[in-house]
Amino acid sequence: MFEGFRILFVEDDPAVRSSVTETLELSGFEVLPCESAEDALQHMSPDFPGIVISDVRLPRMDGFDLLRQVLKTDRAVPVIVVTGHGDVSMAVQAMQEGAYDFIEKPFAMERLVDVARRAMEKRTLTVEVDALRRQLQNKQGIDAVLLGESVLMQSLRRQILNLASTSADVLLMGETGTGKELVARCLHDYSKRKDGNFVAINCGGLPESLFESEIFGHEAGAYTNASKRRIGKLEHANKGTLLLDEIESMPMGLQIKLLRALQERKIERLGSNEQIPVDFRIVAATKADLKELSEQHKFRSDLYYRLNVAVLELPPLRDRREDIPMLFENFVLQSAVRYGRDAPPVQAHYVRQLMANDWPGNVRELRNAADRFVLGLPVNRDLPTQPADAAPLTLAQQMDIVEKSLIEQALRQHQGRPMPVCETLGIAKKTLYDKLHRHGIVIEQFRIANEADGS
Repeated sequence: MFEGFRILFVEDDPAVRSSVTETLELSGFEVLPCESAEDALQHMSPDFPGIVISDVRLPRMDGFDLLRQVLKTDRAVPVIVVTGHGDVSMAVQAMQEGAYDFIEKPFAMERLVDVARRAMEKRTLTVEVDALRRQLQNKQGIDAVLLGESVLMQSLRRQILNLASTSADVLLMGETGTGKELVARCLHDYSKRKDGNFVAINCGGLPESLFESEIFGHEAGAYTNASKRRIGKLEHANKGTLLLDEIESMPMGLQIKLLRALQERKIERLGSNEQIPVDFRIVAATKADLKELSEQHKFRSDLYYRLNVAVLELPPLRDRREDIPMLFENFVLQSAVRYGRDAPPVQAHYVRQLMANDWPGNVRELRNAADRFVLGLPVNRDLPTQPADAAPLTLAQQMDIVEKSLIEQALRQHQGRPMPVCETLGIAKKTLYDKLHRHGIVIEQFRIANEADGS
């Protein structure tokens, strides 16, 4: 249940020690019984992977002294104290000194197991978060910029470093929020052009009337209100890198001019006949299928084939769910600094819910979710504000979350058509409908959603 974690159980009565140890072990815990506080402290160290349960009345060093020594070693270790009946003031003192909880004798074993389980949940989370933070702090170079230990992210970082050392123009393909600008910056920062300018322009954010002037620049008097010379983005990116984001939205008439500049590495400002040599790298980013657009005559095929040499595909977050805990923890820490708040702990079961979510907005959506989490706001309708005393999810509940997520993903992929969904998931049609009913999934919603999207 808590692999690698254990309970230090301190009790001087051999019969009680044996009985409670057996109960805890039958409940799935690994237990290290100790007959004295001195014995227990020999096993205590910073980052101790577990919790402590101790009787207060012990020979020589009592439970309070043990509590103080444990918290002095590592304040994050939960210590549960066991007090005799009627020692309420003693229990209050223990809580004031930092005990996780107290249990009065005689106690029901179910009560002890329940408190131990909650304490262990807290401890495992603390250890995991500390490990994540150390991992984040120890990262260097591109590993610290593009986070993730998934196979997809490791491969992407290798490809970026491989291409960065060349002069090749690069086409980035990925859904909204996958980090295309961040990848473009990495291509620049780890190249020989890192001392030049990194210039980013959103092709969908400029009026067509201003686009040519922005890209190529203009001379004074080139058109009305052009009172002085303006250096365009291509010229400003000389010896550096130019990111053309959402290149699919570039007007067709300008695409041929961009293609000519790419081929000749020369530009002409508006209102000038002088050709200016430029040395830049183009990184084009798109969320669309440029090949399909070129076949539909919505994007120049010659420009597509000019860009389609070095292509990097950025994976959506749903294809690298194992990276979500590290990303969310990193974003929570950044948000806490930005808003001047303490970084709230992220409970283990909440992380599992994060991993089960689809995140259509990808890393950008996850970052926004971390901001709301730090501010104490609901992350989204599926993930409410994390209650401090939320009970951990059972294995069955966790499996249900993952199963529902996979079914909904397949329904979106196949526009709500049952047979392709069954083939993708490898289940019978009746099984699919049973699961749809159990999870409360309405298949028509996926058909309507996709029809509305035009797919």
